[in-house]
Amino acid sequence: MKQSEIIWFNLIKFSVMHLIAFWGVLLAFKCYPQTLFWNFIYGSIGHLGITAGAHRLWSHRSYKAKLPLRVFLAVCNCIALQNSIFDWARDHRTHHKYSETNADPHNAKRGFLFSHVGWIFCRKHPDVVEKGKGIDVSDLLNDPVVVFQRKYYHGLCTFACFAVPTLVPTYFWKERILVSFCINMLRYVAFLNVTFLVNSAAHMWGYRPYDANINPAENLPVAILTLGEGFHNYHHVFPQDYRTSELGIRFNISTAFIDVMAFFQVAYDLTTVSKATVLARRKRTGALKDF
Repeated sequence: MKQSEIIWFNLIKFSVMHLIAFWGVLLAFKCYPQTLFWNFIYGSIGHLGITAGAHRLWSHRSYKAKLPLRVFLAVCNCIALQNSIFDWARDHRTHHKYSETNADPHNAKRGFLFSHVGWIFCRKHPDVVEKGKGIDVSDLLNDPVVVFQRKYYHGLCTFACFAVPTLVPTYFWKERILVSFCINMLRYVAFLNVTFLVNSAAHMWGYRPYDANINPAENLPVAILTLGEGFHNYHHVFPQDYRTSELGIRFNISTAFIDVMAFFQVAYDLTTVSKATVLARRKRTGALKDF
């Protein structure tokens, strides 16, 4: 990596965040148990803004959502603080269209470190910028929820990702504010790295029962940690399937969440791939192996 390619602000920012998170690990043995529980639940809810929101709803349009659910997922996305819905979805569409090429924002062929977090520290490859301009994002620009969140993103995230989770333990059970802040940073950094595992680990390790010729793989540990996003070989072969897996809700909390939302009729037009189509693809290109 050339020095001129490094975005020093991002590198320093992430280094400081991880140092504070490490301090949070030490403080975790001294804080109130409910502070840890609160951050785990709050972080898990926020993670749905990535998995069920930015990913399955807005990037792939694998199901449709009524306004209340879209607003809820946009709030969750602010809690997660992993770029606005618009930027996340645009980059993810680019990733799928140009996977494992120089136009892929986090090209796994450049190594684990780059695909995990290094891509954030580097200037985008010219191909990412060029090809990204050709990605159709008209549907995102026509969604008022996406437009509003994009416009006020920094303020919304400061409130949802840092202020609320820090102040709740301080106000309700008198947690020390510095402890609460560091534990919250630990929560944020942990969920951030969990998401990054989809770009790195799930593009390197696992088996490929649907297409043995691509890097994305079925990675159960990543699936468990990411609420169902680790079934990556299936997802790259059938990105239109809202389940991201043929296993239903097994190891897939995000799918269960969408199913519940469909039961309450705020999610609808859930797209799936037939078993016959999946089996035919497995026989044609997959490395056959039972899950």
